[in-house]
Amino acid sequence: MPDRRTRVSRLIDEARQDLAYSPRIRTPRPAVPIVATVAVVMLTAAVVIVLRLPDDSSTTALRRPVARQTLQGALQEVPQNTATPTPAQTPPPPVAPLTTIRKPHLFVVTNKPLSSAVVARVTRLSGVRAVERADAAEVVLDGKRVQTLGVNPSTFRAFTPKPTARSDRLWRNVSAGELVVSFVLGNDGGMTLGKTVSTSRTSLRVGAYATMGMGAIDAVVSQQTARSLGFPQDNALVVSAPGADSAELRNRLLRVLPKGSQVATINPVFTAPRRTVWPVGAFPTAPQIRTVLTAAISKLGRPYVWGAEGPDTFDCSGLVQWAYRQAGIQVPRVTHQQFVSGPRIELSQAQPGDLLFWRNDPTNPGYVSHVAIYWGDGKMLHAPRTGDVVKLVPIYTRNFAGAVRISPQIAAQVR
Repeated sequence: MPDRRTRVSRLIDEARQDLAYSPRIRTPRPAVPIVATVAVVMLTAAVVIVLRLPDDSSTTALRRPVARQTLQGALQEVPQNTATPTPAQTPPPPVAPLTTIRKPHLFVVTNKPLSSAVVARVTRLSGVRAVERADAAEVVLDGKRVQTLGVNPSTFRAFTPKPTARSDRLWRNVSAGELVVSFVLGNDGGMTLGKTVSTSRTSLRVGAYATMGMGAIDAVVSQQTARSLGFPQDNALVVSAPGADSAELRNRLLRVLPKGSQVATINPVFTAPRRTVWPVGAFPTAPQIRTVLTAAISKLGRPYVWGAEGPDTFDCSGLVQWAYRQAGIQVPRVTHQQFVSGPRIELSQAQPGDLLFWRNDPTNPGYVSHVAIYWGDGKMLHAPRTGDVVKLVPIYTRNFAGAVRISPQIAAQVR
């Protein structure tokens, strides 16, 4: 242990010497030409699942983050259990074939069942194309608190990304009682394919990796399984409204939903106006950036833990949020939120403190799944995955999604 601490201390010292090199942090930071501004004032899917299992006495904020390896095909699955059911077991219901694909735009969650009358009012709202019911709760799986949905495999599949929706075997596995987890939770969080994970009431087998395309939802089971675990019934809705302004529709939804309901945007339709130049004051000051970098580099060697946000363990987006918080800057918690927390810039224009993003999830290739902090001189600070530690490494560009310069004003409005 002393040797390890000595090595880490030496690395920190060397990195801090690099901070002297940080004249690249210009004072003041110049106005920024924008490549493609996606800084949208929006609510992403960072909702609070309002029932925590097995203890429903409190609520918790969502966690999330990410990375990847090259896979054959879009989905990773393991063969379904083929053991002959005992007479006491009920055969799983059949799964209907996929007939359409619907893009989800809004996610609704509350702590009580949503009545048929409420669902009908939501369905009648202008712009709403389709509504899907689900059960939602936070479940402890092998010690990790995981935002989980209980779904009807036959109908919910239409609201997921195409590779997920088209996999008949995946949805048959869900119907048979298996657990599907996001690629992030599986690959980075150590919940490997075929693994049996424990809950407070039973054990579930991880049958596939498949991102649902709904932000912080990291696991899916059938409604039958969810209810055996004690999920509330029908306390969540997925809303498809391709022609509606998401922010405006969210306000209308809140007027017809029970008090205390939460509505989050999944895939916003409305985007902010594009701009070509941002004023200097839109970005952190040079002293703030130095604070971010000094905070982040001080955590070299700390372990990656899925869902962790410091001060001793981190996942990729947790490290970003913690480091910026030390400079008094509020940054959203999860990777896809951080991606819309400022203007997009060219990698060649990146300055220390800017964020770098990757799309590493083969089950949903468009999803932004990993983030790092640009250090300068072609290096980045990041927390890679389970079994690894916070490290300073050369930038790699495979699956690179883009670079973003944090704007505190924008970041504070992304919730």
